[in-house]
Amino acid sequence: MSSSLALIAGPCVIESEEHAWYVAREIRTMAGTDFVFKASFDKANRSSVNSYRGPGITEGARILSNLKREGFRVLTDIHEPWHADVAAEACDLLQIPAFLCRQTDLLVAAGRTGRIVNIKKGQFVSPWDIRLAAEKVASTGNNNIFLTERGTTFGYNNLVVDMRGLVIMKSFGWPVVFDATHSVQMPGAGGTVSGGQPEFIEPLARAAVAVGVDAVFLEVHENPPAALSDGANALPLRELSGLWRRLNELDVLTRRHMNV
Repeated sequence: MSSSLALIAGPCVIESEEHAWYVAREIRTMAGTDFVFKASFDKANRSSVNSYRGPGITEGARILSNLKREGFRVLTDIHEPWHADVAAEACDLLQIPAFLCRQTDLLVAAGRTGRIVNIKKGQFVSPWDIRLAAEKVASTGNNNIFLTERGTTFGYNNLVVDMRGLVIMKSFGWPVVFDATHSVQMPGAGGTVSGGQPEFIEPLARAAVAVGVDAVFLEVHENPPAALSDGANALPLRELSGLWRRLNELDVLTRRHMNV
């Protein structure tokens, strides 16, 4: 992780090859070349069996590997141990979904690829317990680990972010990422889909940067109401440039204060 705030951004799911390229290039125009493009080849934990899941691992890996060859750094989720090696060929970072953050075989398989492993902290997991998941990856000899906060279940259909957790996770020695878009998700609140409160993306992201996170994770879409997954909590793509500038300005002040 660099000495300045890093960005992980992209659509929730690969909607098409054309769309993936469009969003990746737009993010590069707004945020510069030093970012990680995120898109999932499969969303295996959708609320409804009828929801769009993605193109699948074969087609998804092809699309992501082409983006990587173009010079983009790429991240995608894996859901089963056998996905790890396939995804590692196409991507720079492998992500463990929040609902799967305790799955030992998945964590170990990801670790064995040697890729950076981004572990999303489950909505049901305390900040101190996510260290155990990271240690499963580290047991393979791979210490390239990120820990991502994405909110904690607070009653039905609601998540809250405990900023103390960011400090606790940073104390483990691995870079900490704040997922500002999933943290405003309202799981299942839309009946067959999740709802969201995107108006809180920036306030929570600013708070997390002030705490001292190493990176911010943002799912973006040019037309969130038409997104095939997680549109209710996505950041409109047109808002990324301004938000990213403001977060970087805050990051400079935060790092200056922490280094005093």
